[in-house]
Amino acid sequence: MDYKDTLLLPNTTFAMRANLAELEPKRFNKWFENNYAYDKMKQKRQGVSESFTLHDGPPYANGHLHIGHALNKILKDIIIKMHYFQGKKVRFTPGWDCHGLPIEQQVEVKLKDKKQSLSKKEIREFCREHAREFVNIQRDEFKSLGVIADWDEPYLTMKNAFEADIYKALCKIAKKGLLLERSKPVFWSWAAKSALAEAEVEYEDKEDYSIFVAFELDKTSLEKLGVEKAKAVIWTTTPWTLPANQAISLNPNEKYVITEEGYIFAKALLENMINKNFTQGKIQKELLGVEFENLSAINPLNQRKSTLILGDHVLMEGGTGLVHTAPGHGEDDYYVCLKYGIEVIMPVDDGGCYDETLRAKGLLPEHLLSEFIGLHIFKANERILELLGEALLESSKFTHSYPFCWRTHKPVIYRATKQWFILMDEKKLDGKSLRELALEQLNNVKFYPESGAKRLSSMIENRPDWCISRQRDWGVPIAFFRDKNTKEVIFDDDVLDHLVGIFEANGADAWWDLEIKDLLPPNSKYDPNNLEKVYDILDVWFDSGSTWEAVLNSARYDAGEYQASMYLEGSDQHRGWFQSSLLISTAINHKTPYKNILTHGFTVDEKGQKMSKSKGNVILPQNVAKNYGVEILRLWIMLSDYSTDLKISDNILKQVSEQYRKIRNTIRFLLANTNDMEFLETKNFTLLDKWILMRAKVAFEACEAAFEKYEFAKGFSVLLNFLSADLSGIYLDVCKDRLYCNAKDNTKRVSAQSAMVLIARKLFALLAPSLTYTIDEALEHANVAIKENAKDVFDLVLKNGFDYEYKIEDELFIKSREKFFELVDVLKKDKIIKSTLELSLQTSANELLSEDIEEVADWFMVSSVESLDEKEALSEFKIDDHSFKIVRSSLHKCPRCWKFLAKEEECLCPRCNSVEKAKNV
Repeated sequence: MDYKDTLLLPNTTFAMRANLAELEPKRFNKWFENNYAYDKMKQKRQGVSESFTLHDGPPYANGHLHIGHALNKILKDIIIKMHYFQGKKVRFTPGWDCHGLPIEQQVEVKLKDKKQSLSKKEIREFCREHAREFVNIQRDEFKSLGVIADWDEPYLTMKNAFEADIYKALCKIAKKGLLLERSKPVFWSWAAKSALAEAEVEYEDKEDYSIFVAFELDKTSLEKLGVEKAKAVIWTTTPWTLPANQAISLNPNEKYVITEEGYIFAKALLENMINKNFTQGKIQKELLGVEFENLSAINPLNQRKSTLILGDHVLMEGGTGLVHTAPGHGEDDYYVCLKYGIEVIMPVDDGGCYDETLRAKGLLPEHLLSEFIGLHIFKANERILELLGEALLESSKFTHSYPFCWRTHKPVIYRATKQWFILMDEKKLDGKSLRELALEQLNNVKFYPESGAKRLSSMIENRPDWCISRQRDWGVPIAFFRDKNTKEVIFDDDVLDHLVGIFEANGADAWWDLEIKDLLPPNSKYDPNNLEKVYDILDVWFDSGSTWEAVLNSARYDAGEYQASMYLEGSDQHRGWFQSSLLISTAINHKTPYKNILTHGFTVDEKGQKMSKSKGNVILPQNVAKNYGVEILRLWIMLSDYSTDLKISDNILKQVSEQYRKIRNTIRFLLANTNDMEFLETKNFTLLDKWILMRAKVAFEACEAAFEKYEFAKGFSVLLNFLSADLSGIYLDVCKDRLYCNAKDNTKRVSAQSAMVLIARKLFALLAPSLTYTIDEALEHANVAIKENAKDVFDLVLKNGFDYEYKIEDELFIKSREKFFELVDVLKKDKIIKSTLELSLQTSANELLSEDIEEVADWFMVSSVESLDEKEALSEFKIDDHSFKIVRSSLHKCPRCWKFLAKEEECLCPRCNSVEKAKNV
């Protein structure tokens, strides 16, 4: 007789093959239809007091999504859901940076020469349309990744009211006395024709000249020093700045020498000068740096005076100890010249070419002006070296790290222009400076990983004043009026508040569209004829840095609470968004805008190399979704240590797919074997059930603890090990016999099903934040005992604790099982046995013999366990002091369960016999 039909075989409609790429979009569409999923998450937590707000760092509305975007938004989605499934009220309003250079550059490429004939308003409208197009594209692409957020009400920095809020934040800072306009050298992108902030500069290798130039001292200075000849020798890597030289800086506390050749060097660097054959090293005079103060040298390029001044920035780490000083081209140069009242000269225009200042200030001889005016500075180096003649002691080339514009990827320069700055060191905030208060408030922020705290603090400690002005078209204007006569800026509350109202109604375009008289409040005390507009726009980092004000504080969005629970971005945002948000929030509210900061690394290929089209190693999220499924992308993130760079490739994704398959198959087994379950029994667990519940508790608690710290890879490592080794590798395998062969309502069968239900419930809740699609699908096929009242995944709650705690001394069980199967593999290989059910296991271990012998037999997957006797051993082993003997079973194979427990051939064993009899009654 074929007994297969008498078995209670597993049965589920939950498919083994996920078909993710094909089926995910259908489920995602259901989630996003009428904002179903996000609205349900809000509705389910109405009245809950504990909340979690993740404030979204805005990506640029420019271009399609790359794998870094996917990593960032999916990680946010997982963390939001984790807090949701813990029972908290959550808010996640996505947003976009819509202003700034990247968008303006793309529009310029499209417009080409047509731009010259367009008004600012028309150019801005083209930028707005470009941003709008990519907001819609990126929103759809984010939704295709299954990321749940308030997509119906995202924030866009180009909305009228949003621009008004950005401007309002600027006004608040101005009223605190932290805003100042001044002429100062700043990073300048000649390619973009705009000032840059620190955060917009990245460093790359660049080849430059290294030159040593001798400046002769004038007659008066020689007389003061009591020498017949002396030349101050400077070292520089920017020959093109020499026309703008105004001074030479020395360290006041260092010793300087005048050699017999008449060269002035720092004594500490004399040995280097000898090695360069500049001097024999014989000294005619030695003086402290302070003794050179206010002497004069002659610039060999233009015969202009160059004053010898003192500065602590002069170091003895290289060069000559005398520093070429052009206050328009360097921050240290600027500050040291400020102290001496030396004029800041800037002969370079916004495109990086020499301008008419060369003529006006006599920076080059008359006959050279036509050659140099209009010449790009980087093309002037070789000609300047020629013109230096004998004053050039040495010229060579070298490669060094140099600042580049991170948008145009062109080298930047320092260029003095009138710019707006937020002051870091003015004590305007309850007697503290912005720098001091920001550093103090950072102590209240928790960082993941912890190293982020030191990194951000170090950047705040060392950063200069924040240059927030840009000379472009597409952004929020620094909308201030200036008195035409006095040049004084008007910070009048009535005027500023009136402008905020105009921007709310009409957007910031009004600054360009309306005349001054129409921008002033009614009955204003100011005469519009005496005023002029400031036309600079705000650094886009100011836009994004003030989003907490416009999103969390404006009541225009249901976006959560200020301070946000978390900011989460790539590690590059320590110098960008984290910093700009901190400075604006601290300046206005004296506290950080966030309670926690989490950072992730960048995506690289499997060799750790940066992705680029030229290398052919780019992985697009759309392709991963199409070829593998979004769940695989999500699981890849969970299995990666995101605190460092994350490696991704087809090989890696195939490995992740294999892990997903194991998870899915485990879920399928749990569903299939609890499908016919009618009631839950948690009071009479067997030894095996208690053991798996013990192991589950340990694994679940470790996993949950890791997730709480956002250590997802660590948590998944514990969880996958439990699923693979304990649950699938032992328990589910062992339970097959009782699940398939026992009667439907048999105590052991119901007990095993109950243990599986408890594990499935917790497992589903733990996996729901990351594998949301899979758990939602699984719930559709789950017994009501597992899903309880849940209609879909968003009804789940991760209940506190796994309440089934048992203490099972399992060391002997584990050790003996491992050794047993090691020997069984040999017996199978040698074709002595085909199945462990042919065996009995004999042992001297009372710990095993005193337990439920059927349970112990199932543990080893043998037909019986008994005390040692004289039977012939197929194999033997010892664990500690306990002996084990593997013998053949003395009984016969049951044709129904295949255990060797039947008393006669082709007869049922007692267990199967009773099951069959009960069916026939």
